[in-house]
Amino acid sequence: MQIAIVREVIDAGSITAALKAGADGAVCVFDGIVRDNTRGRRTLYLDYEAYEEMALNQMRSLAEEAIAKFGVRDIAVVHRLGRLYVGESSVLIVVASAHRGAAFDACRWLIDTLKKTVPIWKKEQFEDGAVWADGEPFPEEIVRG
Repeated sequence: MQIAIVREVIDAGSITAALKAGADGAVCVFDGIVRDNTRGRRTLYLDYEAYEEMALNQMRSLAEEAIAKFGVRDIAVVHRLGRLYVGESSVLIVVASAHRGAAFDACRWLIDTLKKTVPIWKKEQFEDGAVWADGEPFPEEIVRG
């Protein structure tokens, strides 16, 4: 299991390759990247911050729960902090399993649960201002400025 918070570029290729083993029939990868807009507002960059100790503990706990719940073999969860620009990876989840269904289910559950429960926050910087967002969906009460 690999659980990490980093400030440098996430090397998805090497993390994925390191997780594969002979017993695996599937590896499911979720690579969350910075998109160029949110609801039509042009995004310049995102700033990620975290309560790191708690975030790492929760990420590890989620990975352990996913292994038990979905019966997958191994998991990597890596989140990047700091300033990220359009196209850069902010979070990588890799799930290795004997079967693809379990890998897909665990991967989806991990990213959805991570976004809801792990204390990592992002500030979206637009051309016309900035907002703190909790991931998704984009808060309805935040109107275009």
